Amino acid sequence: MHDMTDTEAILRGVLDRWKAGVDEHEPDRVASLFTEDAIFQGLRPYSVGRQGVAGYYASQPAGLSAAYRVVESRRLCEDLVLGYLSVDFSFTDRPAISVNLLVLLKRSHAEWLISHYQVSHLGQHCPRGAGRDDRHR
Repeated sequence: MHDMTDTEAILRGVLDRWKAGVDEHEPDRVASLFTEDAIFQGLRPYSVGRQGVAGYYASQPAGLSAAYRVVESRRLCEDLVLGYLSVDFSFTDRPAISVNLLVLLKRSHAEWLISHYQVSHLGQHCPRGAGRDDRHR
């Protein structure tokens, strides 16, 4: 049996590296934290795989930073960790965006990677250029 401390430590280990990659605008570094077949849903149409993750973060403005708080975490089985988070994405030129984030981490050998990433926007609207693809209004 795993305790909450162990589960949350696994979650934070991956998410601290995700945050560093986002904050430093290193999309390939962020994408390396995902499985090859990860389902990724940011604030625009979803993608599957690391290439989609890298493309999403490459399109984000310089100066974007993420601050997260773990709301809940669960060890679903030996090799799966579920995390439910509150994340504030801050920009240099516009108001921050608050989202809920659900991630599923999967252990592959000795490494934990994100296999599912699902964002839910908390506001009434998504500001122009804040991750939404304006072609899909």
